[in-house]
Amino acid sequence: MPHSQPYQPLLLRILHSITALLIIGAAITGFLVYDSWDRRFGGFGFTQANRNLIDIHGTFGFLIFFVALPIFIVYCLKAGRSRLLQKNSLQQLTLVGKPIWWYTLQRLANTAMLLAALFAVISGKFQDENWLPRGEVNHIWYYIHLIAWLVVVFALAMHLLMSAKVGGLPLLLSMFDTKFRPEDSPRLWREKIINWLRRPSL
Repeated sequence: MPHSQPYQPLLLRILHSITALLIIGAAITGFLVYDSWDRRFGGFGFTQANRNLIDIHGTFGFLIFFVALPIFIVYCLKAGRSRLLQKNSLQQLTLVGKPIWWYTLQRLANTAMLLAALFAVISGKFQDENWLPRGEVNHIWYYIHLIAWLVVVFALAMHLLMSAKVGGLPLLLSMFDTKFRPEDSPRLWREKIINWLRRPSL
């Protein structure tokens, strides 16, 4: 696996960081909501029943669903498709232990993270913010959203582990690098967006 720090496009770093922070924030507040209002499957009792937690969690979900995730998915399909599952990924998964196998597992983890986030925000749109305050914890969509939380946490862990396995610390640190190449300059973004809007394609 490579040990030199790879270059990541500036826009990828920005969108990835914003989306990651929002998803992590939603996961944390989601657990706190469950921990304060439900706790049937275990909990820590970090907080008391607090309606504000539901509102904060909903705000994270809103920003992910309507802002961060759609833009990030379009970017991934347009410029970051090589980091997602490919047509020959199933065949590559049979090459156990070889470098391409690990790279394919990383692509699988990346794709799973996007799908998990979609699963979580879509199931979240079917929640009623008054269910938990009223003690209504047996709605099917509430259970689905709890499962979505578990899927997101698992997918996030796999995303981090596979990225660390494939690229090590240099790959992880490359997402926080502030340097960028001239062709990545924000001054060129407007022109690139206009060109893409004229000829939109994924």
